[in-house]
Amino acid sequence: MEEGITRQRDWRKAFTADLIPGLTTSAVVVPKALAYATIAQLPVQAGLFAALVPMVVYAVLGSSRLLSVSTTTPIAILCATAIGEALRNDPGLDPLTAAATLSVLVGLMLIAARVLRMGFLANFISEPVLTGFKAGVGFVIVVDQVPKLLGIHIHKEGFFRDVLSIFTHAPELSWNTLAVALGTFAVIYLAKRFMPKSPAPLLAVAVGIAASAIVGLETAGVSVVGSIQGGFPLPQLPQPGLFEAMWPAAAGIALISFTESIAAARAFVRPADPPLDANRDLFALGAANAAGAFIGSMPAGGGTSQTAV
Repeated sequence: MEEGITRQRDWRKAFTADLIPGLTTSAVVVPKALAYATIAQLPVQAGLFAALVPMVVYAVLGSSRLLSVSTTTPIAILCATAIGEALRNDPGLDPLTAAATLSVLVGLMLIAARVLRMGFLANFISEPVLTGFKAGVGFVIVVDQVPKLLGIHIHKEGFFRDVLSIFTHAPELSWNTLAVALGTFAVIYLAKRFMPKSPAPLLAVAVGIAASAIVGLETAGVSVVGSIQGGFPLPQLPQPGLFEAMWPAAAGIALISFTESIAAARAFVRPADPPLDANRDLFALGAANAAGAFIGSMPAGGGTSQTAV
């Protein structure tokens, strides 16, 4: 009897100890996932779905106890390219159907790599290559987000042409939008300066939401996300007709998903944790992507920053 009571108390203590970090992590992962969905040219709920189902599937099947699996910057960029091309070829295509097709392809490729026991390849991918790739992705994201900070609209045609287009359209900037952007940066800076332990980006988001609700930023010409579709996700079926066009992007996303996940898992593994198994993670990531595909999730992988949180 006493032993049962002790176990129950230990369980409650462990649950309480996990609850606060879990809430903190979700408060970081969910807004990031929504933002990545916009980068990938998808409805924001596609990012939300990527922070739900793939996370649970990897937690059950993966070898890392700490890895946070939703979506990442490189994956979002590659998704944007693949899905943007699909939508240009078929303007009537549902973006969530395109995301489902891409996700299931990524999942099948990762599972196939597990069957072939290709986990050892993670040892041959050099850190400088990944660093260079991530640096390039950083530049692409900056160029992608600058027009939103300035409140201008450009027709995306490639990195260098987009940079030129930003300078060309700079006189059309929205001063109200720029003021909101600068105010957001100011909140982040002040929070980090005077409250270093506070979640500065989350505070900035909260202030922005409050300002939008109180002041009515949309009526002042500032673009807002708007309402997000509620309720349970509707089932999404991949479109086999897109497989041929999307498989190169899917192969790149599968490679990035695996290598980023393994790198993050290795970086944060603790001495008391069980050993990491690259082949097991191939299957876990593949299953996570395949499962997410059927609710319209964008492709998922482990991220270093969210795992660190």
